[in-house]
Amino acid sequence: MSRKRRAAWIQTAAVVVGFAPLAALAFAALGDRLGANPIEKITHETGEWALRWLLLCLAVTPARRWLGWSWAAPLRRTFGLIAFAYATAHLSTWVVLDWFFDLEAMLEDVVERRYITAGMAAYLALVPLAVTSTRGMIRRLGQRWLTLHKLVYVAATLAVVHFLWLVKADLLEPLVYAGVLAALIALRLARPGRAAAAADGR
Repeated sequence: MSRKRRAAWIQTAAVVVGFAPLAALAFAALGDRLGANPIEKITHETGEWALRWLLLCLAVTPARRWLGWSWAAPLRRTFGLIAFAYATAHLSTWVVLDWFFDLEAMLEDVVERRYITAGMAAYLALVPLAVTSTRGMIRRLGQRWLTLHKLVYVAATLAVVHFLWLVKADLLEPLVYAGVLAALIALRLARPGRAAAAADGR
């Protein structure tokens, strides 16, 4: 199998695996199998999957550097876009099912509840990354694209803070995500030759 064809298969597999949980959630919703609080279930699932794929996106660079997985480089954008899709589903659940487009109530919620503030900030940080993820935008922005896409670390940090502030009792799960994020950032900074990595935007 040629390298180009293998890369296409890997990308296809990543997309299928990436959206499988969302498809499963949709089928469960259609079959009325989301439990006593379906809105909470959808919100929780889409939010966690957004964070998981965002962390996987950040894991691509350490995998390339420490494991020599150069073939994984294109997956960074794919994982990031999957994370954005889940984040959009997460936000849409809040907008449509929680508040039914009540703008005044949503703004009040953003101001009054700090975990909502952090979550909204995380999403807003992801928007320019998704918009500029095309090859055309990469060429158009040049060096500015590299600077802009460092926002992914801001978005991931805010997403973890959003989860930490949301949880009221058992902090173990959000702390695990926080630990994974801290490890990924440490690996990103620890490897020599950071200039070379910065040159390709990773």
